[in-house]
Amino acid sequence: MTESGARPYGAPVAKELPTTSLALLIRGPDRPGVLHALTGVILAHQGNITSVEILERGARSAIYLEIDRFDGDTEALISDLERLEQVDTVERTPSMAGVYGKRVIVIGGGAQVGQVAVGAISEADRHNIRGEKISVDTIPLVGEENIAAAVRAVPRLPRAVALVLAGALMGGEITRAVEEIRAQGILVVSLNMAGSVPKVADLVVSDPLQAGVMTVMAIARTAKFDIARQRGRVY
Repeated sequence: MTESGARPYGAPVAKELPTTSLALLIRGPDRPGVLHALTGVILAHQGNITSVEILERGARSAIYLEIDRFDGDTEALISDLERLEQVDTVERTPSMAGVYGKRVIVIGGGAQVGQVAVGAISEADRHNIRGEKISVDTIPLVGEENIAAAVRAVPRLPRAVALVLAGALMGGEITRAVEEIRAQGILVVSLNMAGSVPKVADLVVSDPLQAGVMTVMAIARTAKFDIARQRGRVY
């Protein structure tokens, strides 16, 4: 605890996701060296790849790439990619950030997770109508090891910016996992539960619906809720 009573925290929570100027869906044969060939062409055009997802595997592959702040010749880049023997088609698509936006992840017991999701989805709908893009993902889990592993995986999820821990008792390795991801800039909201997790969360909320609502408000650029002024509080 700090002298003011607020919990220490890491990187600021982002109200905006990094801008993706170019998103490509590339299809071709599934063979070794495909990614090497693709990234070589993109590097030659001074593109900075920020996200890679392999969407399909088998005889054919589909690879989704996001390139950050690309100010080169898009048509020339696509043309050079299409010339590769590993490529059949290159399609320019909307970025996942533009379609699904920031993600709230809810982890914990099924009943509590469901109630948090109701609040988060209702509040996200209110902001999405006004031009925001926020999506909500949930997973009911039991067991300290399972939950801790899921918490540590949140920063690896594309566009995940906030986590809500919804349960009756969490501590131990889960607490250590929460401290790690907060240092990476993930906002962590906890229900008011037994265990040590509430002591290290950014915000503690007793009511599950309100926890979902306040988490979305904290990350929405269309909301005036400032999490920096609420950190360490219990509601």
